[in-house]
Amino acid sequence: MTGGPMTGPGTRLVDTVAWVHLRDGMVLGARTRGKDLFYIPGGKRHDGESDLRTLLREVEEELTVALVPGTVAHLGTYEAPVDEHTTGVVVRMACYTGEYRGTLAAAGEIEEIAWLSYADYDRVPPVDRLVFDDLRAAGRLS
Repeated sequence: MTGGPMTGPGTRLVDTVAWVHLRDGMVLGARTRGKDLFYIPGGKRHDGESDLRTLLREVEEELTVALVPGTVAHLGTYEAPVDEHTTGVVVRMACYTGEYRGTLAAAGEIEEIAWLSYADYDRVPPVDRLVFDDLRAAGRLS
């Protein structure tokens, strides 16, 4: 985990799971209809849902592909404010890698998918920036 827990009294936690898919030094990003920022694909957990179940469901809903469960591996868990303008709301994002079957395509609420590099740092939310920093430090993000 990058940084310590940011939650405390009066803080609302948004619990999410994300799929970090890298190719040629770039990471896959998804932009929701009506939004400007790209996000690492994934979403919020339903009550009682495991990380794996959430990840499989969200990736299929947003990107039309099926993750191969046996290949899914935890990359890290990150916490950051939801954005620079909102206080008291923290996003916790458990990130996983994994292989997939199918053809990547925007679906559901996703309007656009794109391959992002570190140059796109300002086009992603604070919690995603922590992932970008770690990937860059590890030499995995150009």
